[in-house]
Amino acid sequence: MSSSLQDLFDHNREWAAAMVREKPTFFTDLLAQQSPQYMWIGCSDSRVPANQITGLDPGEVFVHRNVANVVVPTDLNCLSTIQFAVDQLKVKHLMVVGHYGCGGVKAALNDTRVGLADNWLRHIKDVRDRHAALIAATAEDFRVEVLCELNAIEQVMNVAQTTVVQDAWSRGQALTLHAWVYALSDGLLRDMLMTVDGPGGLDAIYRAALAGVTAKRRDASI
Repeated sequence: MSSSLQDLFDHNREWAAAMVREKPTFFTDLLAQQSPQYMWIGCSDSRVPANQITGLDPGEVFVHRNVANVVVPTDLNCLSTIQFAVDQLKVKHLMVVGHYGCGGVKAALNDTRVGLADNWLRHIKDVRDRHAALIAATAEDFRVEVLCELNAIEQVMNVAQTTVVQDAWSRGQALTLHAWVYALSDGLLRDMLMTVDGPGGLDAIYRAALAGVTAKRRDASI
């Protein structure tokens, strides 16, 4: 085994030992059941680990990640994960979390070819094209940032319109959707104010969230 892979096993043993020291029943509790209250749909970027960002332990957040945190009705992988989280685990909150500086979003904005993933990024180009006027009115240095925010909002719209979520709301299940964006520069999450807890008023919430992106003060802090 290469030394770099051996390091992973060494770190794993150190982590497991530390967990047991802090809480002797940590792993036996995990074996009992999985009952997270949260689902996180995020980017595959290795710098954006859901548990660490939110301070949650293993077992407390159900995670699905893909390039640029996209949710589309033809992606059975993502939809199956949402269905399991909503119908079986009964999560209360589902967050779509983008991050500033996302390479996929940047490639989509600038029509940069990256390979097979270009086909996947077509979904973000659709977001770009839908909001072309807003992006064009944004200073060039902040256009990637704005598209990251718009993408998170649009993906929550997509989640809200899935049959899984619509069925959950129709039977009165408590489920709230959120659009957030994470900043690598300071480790903080930003709420895009796209918070949806039922089918009613979805369009108004969406328009208000877009207005929030438009009105946001932009500077070099993100």
